[in-house]
Amino acid sequence: MSADRERFSTATRLKALGEQTAARVYRVQSRRVIRRGQGRLTGRAALLALVVCTLVVALAYPMRQWVSQRSDIEEQRRRAEQARERVEELRDAKARWQDPAYVEQQAREHLHYVRPGETGYTVVGPAADQGRTDDRDGAGRPWYENLWEDVDEADRPAE
Repeated sequence: MSADRERFSTATRLKALGEQTAARVYRVQSRRVIRRGQGRLTGRAALLALVVCTLVVALAYPMRQWVSQRSDIEEQRRRAEQARERVEELRDAKARWQDPAYVEQQAREHLHYVRPGETGYTVVGPAADQGRTDDRDGAGRPWYENLWEDVDEADRPAE
């Protein structure tokens, strides 16, 4: 009986060893199958990737054009609004210049016109220079004095 027991135990051992080896081989093969499935694209996945890439390429240029055109439209709207504002300013100025009192005021102020019977005075000398600003913008002087001063400055040699 001890021989049967030994044979039985050896057979059992071989059987168990065979099962363990078979399990290892099965695990290795299943890993290979999993790796193959993970590493390779199926036909459907490849077709889907191709369709997605084609759509991206096909829509990229029209989308870029659409965005560019939208920004151009906004720019044109902004310019049109500025032009409308400028037209309103010019209409207001035209309306002011239609008023004879405004025209007379501008002629007296900028051109130093006087009404008949009035006497116009222009102060010459140090008192005239006191009203002058430091930045030499010519405020408070007749336009022709500013013109002659600019001509004199242009005639002076460079320092």
